[in-house]
Amino acid sequence: MSWLTVDGGKDGAETVRSCGGSTIGDGWHLTSVPSDTTCVPSSPPPGVSTSNDKRRAALAVLGGFVALFCTFGQMNSFGTFHSYYSRHQLQYLTPSKISWIGSLQLWVFFFSGGFVGRVFDSFGPTGLMLAGSVCYALSVVATAFSAQYPHYMASQGLFFGLSVGLLFYPSMASVSTHFTKYLGTGGVAYPIILQRLFESHGFRNGLLICGLSSSLACCISALTVTTARPPSSARGPTGKPKVKRPAKFFDPKSITDTRFSLLVVGSCFVALGLFTPFFYIVEYARHLPAAEGFNPYYVLAILNAGGILGRIAPAWLSDTFGHYNLLLPAAFLAGLSCVTLWLCARTLVLLLAFAAVYGFLSGGFVSLITPCVVRISDPSEIGTRIGMLYTMISIPSLVGGPIAGALLTYGHGSYSGTILFSGITMMLGSIFILGAKLAIDRQFLARV
Repeated sequence: MSWLTVDGGKDGAETVRSCGGSTIGDGWHLTSVPSDTTCVPSSPPPGVSTSNDKRRAALAVLGGFVALFCTFGQMNSFGTFHSYYSRHQLQYLTPSKISWIGSLQLWVFFFSGGFVGRVFDSFGPTGLMLAGSVCYALSVVATAFSAQYPHYMASQGLFFGLSVGLLFYPSMASVSTHFTKYLGTGGVAYPIILQRLFESHGFRNGLLICGLSSSLACCISALTVTTARPPSSARGPTGKPKVKRPAKFFDPKSITDTRFSLLVVGSCFVALGLFTPFFYIVEYARHLPAAEGFNPYYVLAILNAGGILGRIAPAWLSDTFGHYNLLLPAAFLAGLSCVTLWLCARTLVLLLAFAAVYGFLSGGFVSLITPCVVRISDPSEIGTRIGMLYTMISIPSLVGGPIAGALLTYGHGSYSGTILFSGITMMLGSIFILGAKLAIDRQFLARV
């Protein structure tokens, strides 16, 4: 470390000398003091990135991508498990009861967001992600050796859902401190990978191969994901981050905000039907007469591929058209595609078209909901309101799949009730989202 001394001369001039004859390197600046020491390391100016910052950002993105690939990839592939369970170890159960496993995953994932976010704010991502990687491995091993329905509920439903929350939220929050856009492709690959492994190595060995390799990848990602350095405005005189008062878990005042309340109610109705295609489309494809010889797991892969595009496009278009102006048609058209394309899908081509369209629209809804909360919230309320939103939509996410399965049983194998339930709830939710948009600006075509 270099030091400088500033000595005042008799004529008032000051002479600057470096300690030990060393020179001043990049990142040093002189403080304004009349005498003695004062050269201190300084942060780069706002908006200027050093090579080390860029390297840390690149590693964070790589780690975040791996974590998202492994967690959401498998969670979005529950249709693969649902189809396999219904024909093998859980074939004695109704589709509704099997779907509780996937619904519990979703509920734990959404509900854990508030708690994980608060821990992340205090301790950063590494510890949370390492815990999530361990939980991921334990849940996979427990699922592979499960023999009864309660075992699957605990191992795959509860513990895997928790591992997704521990890995997803810290990695995405960390990446967002470096960049504003992220992408996951795991949902495309996992349905096909799992199906091939189940066929070639059996359920237990196939799941262990896929799951343990994924958990190892998550451990590596936990060591690469870091947050960007806080801005200088967030640092105290010693260079340490200023202490912030923790955000609340629940803010009753937010409920009185009509815009937020309508957005939450609308999102809850959408979440009630949003995940039904992800659960049941594989089995639907399997029962299509025209699908003989076709691998039905490709339909789920195409649905997830559409979701990737659906997450990209709104990020580019929202600044031009407005977040609510995109969220509203995404929710309504997703529901409409269910009651038109899916309900009438008697051919493989039409079902694949539905999968691509629905994946795009549902992906758009998922990517836009958080920016819509930010749009109507003060900076001090954003964290609390996002946590409240995800906690509330965890409940319809929990019961939506089983309700759809119960309708399938009630219809004696007919998917009409299941499909109508999914589509109508999403279109109903879009009406409340329209109300939230008009509560912001009563002009229907306003950019909101």
